[in-house]
Amino acid sequence: MAKMFKILLFITLLVLLNPNPSISSAPTPHGYHPLPSHGAYPPEDLSPPPLPPPPPPQPPLDPKLEAARTVILQFKSTITSDPLGVTNTWLSGNSPCNYTGFFCGNPPKENQTTTIASIDFNGFGLAAPTVSGFLDQFTELALFHANSNNFSGYLPDVSNLQYLYELDLSNNKLSGKFPMEVLQITDPVFLDLRYNNFYGVVPPQVFTLPLDVLFINNNAFDNYIPHNLGATSAIYLTLANNHFTGPIPGSIKNVSSTLKEVLFLNNDLTGCLPFQIGYLKNTTVFDAGGNRLTGPIPCSFGCLTSIQQLNLAGNQLYGKVLEEVCALGSLQNLSLSDNYFTELGPTCQSLVGSVVNVDKNCIPALPNQRSPAECHAFLARPKYCPTRWGPDNVPCKLPSQGTPVFEAPPPPPPPPALSPAYSALVKHKRRRIL
Repeated sequence: MAKMFKILLFITLLVLLNPNPSISSAPTPHGYHPLPSHGAYPPEDLSPPPLPPPPPPQPPLDPKLEAARTVILQFKSTITSDPLGVTNTWLSGNSPCNYTGFFCGNPPKENQTTTIASIDFNGFGLAAPTVSGFLDQFTELALFHANSNNFSGYLPDVSNLQYLYELDLSNNKLSGKFPMEVLQITDPVFLDLRYNNFYGVVPPQVFTLPLDVLFINNNAFDNYIPHNLGATSAIYLTLANNHFTGPIPGSIKNVSSTLKEVLFLNNDLTGCLPFQIGYLKNTTVFDAGGNRLTGPIPCSFGCLTSIQQLNLAGNQLYGKVLEEVCALGSLQNLSLSDNYFTELGPTCQSLVGSVVNVDKNCIPALPNQRSPAECHAFLARPKYCPTRWGPDNVPCKLPSQGTPVFEAPPPPPPPPALSPAYSALVKHKRRRIL
C-alpha cells in the first residue's frame, strides 16, 4: 500500500510541474521548437513568400540616344566640379532623357526618332576644361543654355548642329578671339556670349546673322564696331563693357524698324554723336554712357518717339539740352550727367530731379555743376562737330527751333519697364526674353 501511494504521489508531482502536457521542451527531431498553440503557424506558412516576377526587360534605346549617352558619360568623366550634384543622375543604366539638364524630342521629319533636343545647364556651376567633343556631338540639338558655369577653353565647330537656334554660353571662362564657329550656325535667333574672356575684333559677319538677340557685353572686344552694324536684325543688342573704339556707325539708321534696345555703355567710343540715331523710331532703350563721344545732341533725337531710357552720361557732349528731347512723350529717364552742357530750356528744367539728370555739367544757376575753370578749359578747345542740321538729317517734323513744346510740364511718366538689354548686364541667369 505504501508503495502504491509513492507512485501516485510521483505522478501527481509530475502533473503539477508540467500543467500543459501538450507542450514539450524536448526538441523535435529536426531541432525546431514550435511556438505555443495560440501562436503556432502551420509548417507550410513558415517558408519565405515567393519572389516577385522580374521586371520586363527595358526596350533597347534608340541608337541616337545610345550614342548620346556615351558622349554624356565621357563628358561626365571630365567634369572637375559639380556643386549641385546634377551628374549623379547621369548613370549608365538610365536613358539620357532622364538625366538632369537634358531634354529629348523628335527631330523635324523624323517623328519615329528620339534624340537629345535641348540641353539646359543654366546655373549648374559645372566646371570642365572644354566643351569640345561634347557640344559638337549632338547633331540634332536645338538649344544649348549654359549660363553661370565654369567651362573654359575654346568653342568647338558647331557647323554640323543643323537645328541649333539658341546658344547661351554666358558667364563662363571661355577665351580666345571672337568664336568664328558661331558664324557657322545656320539659323540662329539667340546668341549670348557675355561675361567670358573673348577679345579682339568682332567680325562684320555677326551682324548678318538672323538674330533676334545678340549679347556680347562684358568681354574684352576692341577696335571699331563694324560699319555694317545696321545690317543686324537684332531686337536686343548689347555691346557694353568692352573696349570698342571709334564712332557709333551711321548705318544704325537702317535698324529703325526692328531695334528695341541697344547698349554701347562703358566702352571707349569717340567721335560726334551721329544724327542717324534719331531714326530709331521704335527704340525704347538707348545707352551710350561712359564713352568719349562729343558734340551737341543732334536735332534728330527729337524724333525718338518710343524712347524710354536715354543715357548719354559720362561723355564730352556740350551745347543746349534740346527741348524736343525732354518733351518726348515716352521718356522716363534722360541721363546727361558728367558732360559739358551749358543751357537748359523750361521743359527740361521742369523735369530735373525726376526724369532729367544734368549733374556735373556747366549749366549756370543749377546745383552740382562743374567748376567754372573746368568748364572754361573744355569749352575753349576747338570743336569740330556740326551744330546745325538740314531737313535731310531730321527724319520727323519738329517744332520750330526755340518754340517751347509744352506750356506746362508733362505728366509724370509711368514706372520704367523691365529691360532685357539691361538684364544682360547681370551675370547670372537672365529672364526669358522671347
